[in-house]
Amino acid sequence: MKKLLIMMLICAPFFAVAQEQEYKERFEQLGSMLPTPNSYRTASGAPGENYWQQKADYSIKVKLDEAANKITGSETITYYNQSPHPLNYLWLQLDQNMRAEGSDSELVGTATFFNDTIPGKYLEQYVANGGNSYDFPGGFNIESVKNADGDEMDYLVQKTMMKIRLPQTLKPGENISFSVEWNYFVNDRMKGGGRSGYEYFEEDGNALYTIAQFFPRMAVYNDVEGWQNKQFLGSGEFALTFGDYDVEITVPDDFIVGATGMVQNPKEVLTKDQAKRYEKALKSTEQTFIVTEEEAIENEKEKSSKYETWKFKAENVRDFGFAASRKFIWDGQMVELETTKPFAQSFYPKEGNPLWEEESTKAVKNTLVLYSERTFDYPYPQATSVHAASIGMEYPMICFNFGRPDKNGEYSVRTQLGMTYVIVHEIGHNFFPMIVNSDERQWAWMDEGLNSFLESNVMFEYYPDLPYSDNIPQAVTGYMKSSKDQQRPIMTNPEQVLRLGPNAYSKPAAALNLLRNTIMGPELFDESFKAYAQRWMFKHPTPADFFRTMEDASAVDLDWFWRGWFYTTDHVDVSVDEVKYFRIAQDESDMEKNTKAPEGDLGEKEEKEMKTDFSDGPAYISVSETPEFWYGEYRNKVDDEAIKARYADKHFYEVTLSNKGGLVTPLLFNLEYKDGSTEQKYIPAEIWRKNEGKTRKMLILDKEVSKIVFDPEGELADTDNSNNVFPKTESKTKLDEFKEKGE
Repeated sequence: MKKLLIMMLICAPFFAVAQEQEYKERFEQLGSMLPTPNSYRTASGAPGENYWQQKADYSIKVKLDEAANKITGSETITYYNQSPHPLNYLWLQLDQNMRAEGSDSELVGTATFFNDTIPGKYLEQYVANGGNSYDFPGGFNIESVKNADGDEMDYLVQKTMMKIRLPQTLKPGENISFSVEWNYFVNDRMKGGGRSGYEYFEEDGNALYTIAQFFPRMAVYNDVEGWQNKQFLGSGEFALTFGDYDVEITVPDDFIVGATGMVQNPKEVLTKDQAKRYEKALKSTEQTFIVTEEEAIENEKEKSSKYETWKFKAENVRDFGFAASRKFIWDGQMVELETTKPFAQSFYPKEGNPLWEEESTKAVKNTLVLYSERTFDYPYPQATSVHAASIGMEYPMICFNFGRPDKNGEYSVRTQLGMTYVIVHEIGHNFFPMIVNSDERQWAWMDEGLNSFLESNVMFEYYPDLPYSDNIPQAVTGYMKSSKDQQRPIMTNPEQVLRLGPNAYSKPAAALNLLRNTIMGPELFDESFKAYAQRWMFKHPTPADFFRTMEDASAVDLDWFWRGWFYTTDHVDVSVDEVKYFRIAQDESDMEKNTKAPEGDLGEKEEKEMKTDFSDGPAYISVSETPEFWYGEYRNKVDDEAIKARYADKHFYEVTLSNKGGLVTPLLFNLEYKDGSTEQKYIPAEIWRKNEGKTRKMLILDKEVSKIVFDPEGELADTDNSNNVFPKTESKTKLDEFKEKGE
């Protein structure tokens, strides 16, 4: 038997012999996969010294015709060319054209019948297959496009985009004003779905309107791709330009309106008592009712034939949305943040109570508080939650949310949970992408994923009693181990992904929870995440800006993490193949205890039969005198006997692991000792850097181990628990119990 040096145990990586290499560049820098840094966007992930972005101001007047369910509007847009480029034409978005007959949304749809019975409600959606009802006259009717002098301008409608051909070049530093008149019919969301539309209440004959994408909007022109003119097909949301809005909304005079911005004429559109309550609510940290349930019920009874105009102003927003109904109850309260005092408010019909008056504004407040702590103090004057059936959709300062009790007012924990987290999620979108203004049309995960991550943080912080278990590593294992032909990498355009929910929401959110809670630690992650948010608030970041900032602010090389989680469909499945147990022999009697002598140097040859438990006890390793040639040019020597004595009471465990899922990951072990105590060991992902398919780790411990469990609570999103435990016996981990409960 060849005697081995203790140094070979301690420094095992230096003595490992060549193994079959499974090198797939998982630890290579992203390099050319990211755009080259320049004076607009730096290598650190920060905006460069020459960063620029455009601006578009809007003056809008719209009228909601309740009888016809029709919007008629006019707008004046002032567009500022703050780029270094001369522009010969402008592009606007016409999102309502997704509902026009013959739209691409309808033509490219691939829905199919899964059985021989289909509810009538869904038949029209299946036939139209674009969110349309085929007898619905959807889409914008553009009445005119005129310049500041009132002259007709030359324009081209290209599906969901409109090109305005400028009579003369718009030079850098110049601006242009032009006006557009249009109208369109508002869709019934129950029949055709959609982010915007109305809900009809048969019992009282009233409607609740949630109106968005209701006006031609400027497309983004930026340094990354010029004009963002990708057509709107439905899944990819929006890329929009910041600006100031002055909006007048004309509705029946018994309607209550909530919108982006602050109402400018509350005394004109509210009763005297309501106006007083509104002024009080703006300054109160307690929930205050502006329109009570009793007033809303009374308001429902008769439909006024008169109209009045609500006026709103909003500064530095990228879009505008509003909700209107005579059914609205309205409550709100001021939220005290460190530097701002925004107004949290909710609009909801009686059908939302008692749940909405109990929970909605509270959820708005909780969201503003935690998101502000993690990013920047909410800078807008208000945040609004509006209740509407079967929807969760966001616009600056306003969002539309589901969650409705039964007709008798009772609701389950499931309903409360769904309503709460959708409000948190949609209010959270004010931060991503309404302020940190990523391109949703290209990168859904940059707003949905980051926002779902913070949503989970709010839910765990403020709602520990609700059974929320989304957007964490344990929740995405099923998706990540599913058939690869049913997945796409996170870095995929939302129109091309196969399962938008996991791809854009839960998987990136789980990745960020893993990054924060396990890999980086909360303090370092939060500081880096806040740096990204503050660098890019009111600007247009790209994925590279996020990736680079997180590394720049943390001094942690995360290219392996972005590459694996965001650019591949690999999953985590680490197998604990074998654990070998060693002690240091103190005399010949120890060596005689070996049931089988090691064959060759440690790591040189595998034993023919892999160990499955610790029943054989430890193999003993003899410490020999260090050969002279090991010292090289050094004149001093080590004390071999002292080294032997130092490790006499230590327990050495060589853990052999296989990466079966392909996604490189840190190692997280739970060690159960024979004395009943436990300990966790964390090893960075770089342990796979030289062989991404197989690795070994020597654990040098003070106590004897009875069991080693990899990823015991699913923190790393390991998809197969059956190969995580040594000794190889069936054992349920907390993650197993989690899955069995269906949580």
